[in-house]
Amino acid sequence: MRYQLVDRLIEMDPGRQIRMVKALTLGEEYLADHFPTFPVMPGVLMLQTLVEAGAWLLRLTDDFRHSVIVLRETRNVKFGSLMEPGKRLVLTVEIAEPPLLAEQSLVTLKGKGEQDGVSTVSAKLTVARYNLADRDPRFKILDEQIVARLRTQYLLLSGALRDQGPGSRSEK
Repeated sequence: MRYQLVDRLIEMDPGRQIRMVKALTLGEEYLADHFPTFPVMPGVLMLQTLVEAGAWLLRLTDDFRHSVIVLRETRNVKFGSLMEPGKRLVLTVEIAEPPLLAEQSLVTLKGKGEQDGVSTVSAKLTVARYNLADRDPRFKILDEQIVARLRTQYLLLSGALRDQGPGSRSEK
């Protein structure tokens, strides 16, 4: 199963930092199994939200140059307060060690998640970024399709599509 946990982009400083939000609702399917009588967001999924936010930072910094961004390593992972339904996890991720060359595949990020100003998760992450065509040129079209889908998803996360939908100010 592939999760898409982040809900909204709050703030972006390309090449430096991103802030995003994950609103935890009781409707999240994994909560049915992760302590049914006391539902909380699993720590590994809190960590995944940091990875997702970091991936968006890199995509927007590099103008979607890479179709794939995956977690390679985590260090200094710390968990704080429990994340319960009805709460918002505010994620802040920054580039800790920029790659020496724009073409380097590994990037180190530093991220934290907070709810109501209290730490929920923090970690140092190393992610790899690449295109499928780098490994097999026949996948160039697939890279293009993935990037097109990610660009559309970005419009949803940033609110750009919401601002132009039915009932928006631009339509009134």
